[in-house]
Amino acid sequence: MTTFSELPLSSALQQRLEAAQFTTLTPIQERAIPPALEGRDVIGTAQTGTGKTLAFLIPLIETLQQEPARHIHHTVALVLLPTRELAMQVEEQYEQLRTKAMPRAALIIGGVSEKTQIQSLRAGSKLIIATPGRLQDLMNRKLANLQNVKILVLDEADRMLDMGFLPAIRRILSILPEQRQTLCFSATLEQSVAGLVNEYTCNPVRVALGSVLKPAESVQLRAYEVRPGEKLDVLRQLLYAEKGQTLIFTRTKRGAERLAKELARDGFAAAMIHGDRSQSQRNGALSGFQEGRFQVLVATDIASRGLHIDDVAHVINYDVPKMAEDFIHRVGRTGRAGLQGHASTLASGAEVLELRLIERTLKLKIERMQSEMATDAPPRRMIQNTLASRTLTALPGEIFV
Repeated sequence: MTTFSELPLSSALQQRLEAAQFTTLTPIQERAIPPALEGRDVIGTAQTGTGKTLAFLIPLIETLQQEPARHIHHTVALVLLPTRELAMQVEEQYEQLRTKAMPRAALIIGGVSEKTQIQSLRAGSKLIIATPGRLQDLMNRKLANLQNVKILVLDEADRMLDMGFLPAIRRILSILPEQRQTLCFSATLEQSVAGLVNEYTCNPVRVALGSVLKPAESVQLRAYEVRPGEKLDVLRQLLYAEKGQTLIFTRTKRGAERLAKELARDGFAAAMIHGDRSQSQRNGALSGFQEGRFQVLVATDIASRGLHIDDVAHVINYDVPKMAEDFIHRVGRTGRAGLQGHASTLASGAEVLELRLIERTLKLKIERMQSEMATDAPPRRMIQNTLASRTLTALPGEIFV
């Protein structure tokens, strides 16, 4: 089975998939959707960018279509996700696939006005797409009724636990009926996640594809070991050499602010996203980046997990991530859906040792690169005139195991 048309789906959903130009199943979809359609619990792990969202949306939509019309005000399906952006993207994907006869989803997220969310819950919604914190708050105020949920989806479960949502998740799941279907999708299945899913699933089908602790083969990894004062100049050099969209990661919110403003002063169309930005600012940055109005998006790790951003040509770790898993999720923003991508890491000072530890942990070979910059870098006003003519070359034999 390699195409969506081979799945035992309703004609209405098949038409929507065809209209959205979804034709070929990814491996995670091929292995997870059939048991999910049979009503089995599924635990799926795969590298980021492999199509996990459709792997749970398709069986969820089929379940909603089969629900009797007299239960129109019952919440039948619940999707829990770690971030507002990811929840909005799942809701957007659902809107793309639902028929006119199907209800809209209730999007329950923090950072925005709750008035519309409360109205959608009071009106009754068959599908709730939510972040755990806001949903728990509305549950505590008796505004959300989850006693008729038939299908539960935990998406990016490891990220939700990393963000401290375990108490909220346990509170929410304690309200759900024991007789339900649970679909859990995650980039990793660490011990804490395994404990959670084993407790709340029943005889699940386990779908694990490839190593979730390695970048996709479609991503070319490069690293630059530079002196601290050279890092910004090397970044500029990379940006002038790159034709497509570039996503840059920093460790801190303040670092993202400073870097985005610096790049904007250099003439780059740059935006930023981090936890202190308002929801409208985050939405504007993401949409502008996706639509090509911004060449560069500077972000903290809030953008490294779950967000689907099309056509990211280059990911740059301006700061070396703290953990190997963060490295995987950052570089996974490029090279998605089989496309080729580049991921560069800039390391200076103590970061060089941190990068080498990441390489050893992940058993990676990252090609060491060198920027052909003079020891005395030119002033910023001269860089635009000089960087375009400079090239990046690999150092002979500089491959680290």
